[in-house]
Amino acid sequence: MTGTLTTRAVRQDALADLADVPATSRWVRRGDLRLHLLDYGGDRTPALVLPGITSPAITMDFVARELTDLCRPIVLDVRGRGLSDSGDSWTLDDYAGDVLAVLDGLGLGENSVLIGHSMGARIAALAATRRALRGTVLVDPPLSGPGRGTYPTTLEAFLGQLHEAQRGTDADEVARAWPRWPRTEQALRARWLSSCDEAAIRATHAGFESEDFFDAWGSVPAPTTVIHGVDSPVVTAEGAAEIAAAHPDADLVGVPATGHMVFWDDPVGALAVLREVLLPLTRS
Repeated sequence: MTGTLTTRAVRQDALADLADVPATSRWVRRGDLRLHLLDYGGDRTPALVLPGITSPAITMDFVARELTDLCRPIVLDVRGRGLSDSGDSWTLDDYAGDVLAVLDGLGLGENSVLIGHSMGARIAALAATRRALRGTVLVDPPLSGPGRGTYPTTLEAFLGQLHEAQRGTDADEVARAWPRWPRTEQALRARWLSSCDEAAIRATHAGFESEDFFDAWGSVPAPTTVIHGVDSPVVTAEGAAEIAAAHPDADLVGVPATGHMVFWDDPVGALAVLREVLLPLTRS
């Protein structure tokens, strides 16, 4: 289950970034698939963090390290990203199955919380319908799907950035696509984006329009919270209203002046919101 390895490369300077991350690399097998995680340790409530479509685990380090006083963050390299194997199928069901394998493989159990951003929020929602958990936090989940229109960022835009990374990119080039991000995060993306499998990106983007978040959303057990960017084109005001109507027991929190990349657009404000949401979920 190696997938299209020719489209992936982990740069040497990217691997060197791991020396500065206060986490331990862990591995879980699901059949032949090897999944890599960054475990920030501690004896607090485990919080499994699921990143977005082109976000290897290390790109959420700036989020995870700010949560260690509340929980034990563990960030997954979703299959086809970072140091995890690619696999050869990238459906929402595949991803959710990987999450269950991680929960079992690390012995995390019902005491865990799932935190997902974008693609990761979709994965967390489906996984939560299949396993008892302390709760879930879904950050700006894509609401596109059958009969709901297209995902706001085109596949061509994702592939253009990926091909820049495969050619060799830098923070300045990344900044043209993501001008609001902190410089450190622009540079990290420049080094790590080439670790993403093009086939996985293509399949996931297609899934944003063929798989419906709302199929699982109404069945996600409470407590669950959706955090969204107030200016997000992915969770619009109309989309937020539909989220609330479809799950009256859920909480919905908007982060002002942020788009879809909520934590990157306003790290201080978004992390404050996330911490507030996590506090009751992580109390002993």
